[in-house]
Amino acid sequence: MLRRIGFFIPEFPGQTHIFLWREHGALAELGIEAEFVSTSRPPAAIASHAWADEAREKTEYLLPLGFTDTFAAACEIVKAGPKRIARSLAAITAAEVQSPLGRLRMLAILLVAGKLARLARRAKWTHIHVHSCADAANVAALASLLSGIPYSLTLHGPTLEGYGVNQRQKWKSAAFATVISKRLYDDIEIKLNGAKPARIAIAPMGVDLEQIRRNRPYIPWKQGEPCRLFSCGRLNPVKGHDLLLQTVEMLRDRGFDVHLQIAGEDELGGDGYRKALETLIWRKKLTGCVELLGAVPETRVRQGLEEAHIFVLASLNEGISVAIMEAMAMEMPVIVTDVGGNSELIDDGLDAILVQPQRPEEMAAAIERVLLDEDLSRRLREASRAKIATKFHHRISAQAISSLLDHPGPTVS
Repeated sequence: MLRRIGFFIPEFPGQTHIFLWREHGALAELGIEAEFVSTSRPPAAIASHAWADEAREKTEYLLPLGFTDTFAAACEIVKAGPKRIARSLAAITAAEVQSPLGRLRMLAILLVAGKLARLARRAKWTHIHVHSCADAANVAALASLLSGIPYSLTLHGPTLEGYGVNQRQKWKSAAFATVISKRLYDDIEIKLNGAKPARIAIAPMGVDLEQIRRNRPYIPWKQGEPCRLFSCGRLNPVKGHDLLLQTVEMLRDRGFDVHLQIAGEDELGGDGYRKALETLIWRKKLTGCVELLGAVPETRVRQGLEEAHIFVLASLNEGISVAIMEAMAMEMPVIVTDVGGNSELIDDGLDAILVQPQRPEEMAAAIERVLLDEDLSRRLREASRAKIATKFHHRISAQAISSLLDHPGPTVS
């Protein structure tokens, strides 16, 4: 039986949303028609995927609210009736916000929720799944109160605090939730004690192994040749790209002809943290050996992975990185920081290498070790794709959502 749900993703399609596009396809395979809805369009410079235009055409956007939208949303709120309006206003009154301005903001969110409730009613959605625990979750919670349509959440991390206030209300009212790592589950177990939905699944995002595969064999590095490093992550201080530049500097000082490419863009489409990184690259005289690729399509990411000798990521925090999963699926040595849920993805020394965060010298030593130890490089490559195929394929999260939609009984896994 076909099930139709709202698939609510903030600022879709963004540069990190490839795994959501995969999950959408996996849901379709399971008989779930997940219709895209989003808060607003992202900056054009970060919507670089080959499927971005198709995604935009399929997505209903809640913002900006024009006059017609505002009037229709207000009518939807009135149509909900006195009881549902009273419950919505009571939720706004009880919301854990920090100021009167925050309360007014919640009232504005109620209007956006009215538009979402109208979309849900007209599209005949039976459920709304929200890939965020920030304001989009507030919108869905209020839309649920107005319409009676249940909603659920996915927590991506790396921490709950990054998603703003009013978490207890967002979670307590949800029909179910998924979290991408055991570490995040343990975190909400403590912080949301007594306010969690009864049904929570630990379901990491994953990669499509039919698409993410090598087209040619891996060629190990040889002494005297350039060493190609590849990294993938939005340009944000939390990704530790500045520390990675220190690592490159150290390796070049040791005589390694290291070249680094970083795929990803900042949240402002190139007008934000990219400027600081460009300045740092210039100051360290790394202009000729470090390249910021910007937001690039997945085909360009795969090309970078296939051409590189090692994938590196120096993040200060992560949920569980899909970029790391893709690199492991490409059967290449992977060296990343031991933060967030990365230790749930990696068995250190067996399928990839973990180093401590904010230790560029430790990252440099690990890179040097892999370059000089061809047997270690081979063992890491042989084990990496098998790990992804077993535990981190792209259907896991879709299967969890489908199961939670199908089975109303309590589920914690």
